[in-house]
Amino acid sequence: MSKKNRLAEGVVYSTDPGYQYNFNTPAEADTLSPGAQPLRLRLEKRNGKPTTVVDGFVGRADDLEALCKRLKTVSGTGGSAKDGLILIQGDVREKVLAALHKAGYSRAK
Repeated sequence: MSKKNRLAEGVVYSTDPGYQYNFNTPAEADTLSPGAQPLRLRLEKRNGKPTTVVDGFVGRADDLEALCKRLKTVSGTGGSAKDGLILIQGDVREKVLAALHKAGYSRAK
């Protein structure tokens, strides 16, 4: 455990030689089924460029990355998944929405 992590958790030093600090890391939520995902699409300007944003994904980070990869392939542009958002370059809302509906994300709007 790094010093920075201990400080962030409030642990600086212990004189007990048998002390074991256990992080209380929150477990990732299980990924909801595609039909139950409350996804929302919107268009934002990031760094002056249009960006299609998919918000509301509930699940594990690797499932978010897989969905992002699928949407980037369908839209033919780049993008990324971070902080629970999928960011796709350009105004490709129609393509993304069609791809989400085809994949079973019926609540996407």
